[in-house]
Amino acid sequence: QNPVEVLVRAVENAAPCEDTTRVSYGGIAYHQAVDISPQRRVDLALRFITEGARKVAFNSPKPFEECLADEIVAARNRDTGSYAVQKRNEMERIALHAR
Repeated sequence: QNPVEVLVRAVENAAPCEDTTRVSYGGIAYHQAVDISPQRRVDLALRFITEGARKVAFNSPKPFEECLADEIVAARNRDTGSYAVQKRNEMERIALHAR
């Protein structure tokens, strides 16, 4: 397949749709679910992909390039072993409970 298409699909699958923000009323702070802007979605997805590759490559004999390629392919396939997909699911789960 086209490598650019694989990267775009990986970013789409790793980008969270909702996040939480801290709101305080009268000294009481609680979290509220909010939508994420498109640019922040892309930034978070790229950060999650690179963090996952860095964590895998830290004490591994594999070079960083291979770890990054594996993370991109796993994110493209929505593999639950992918760090980026796990972080996306975690953020959306927390936002769901904050509604």
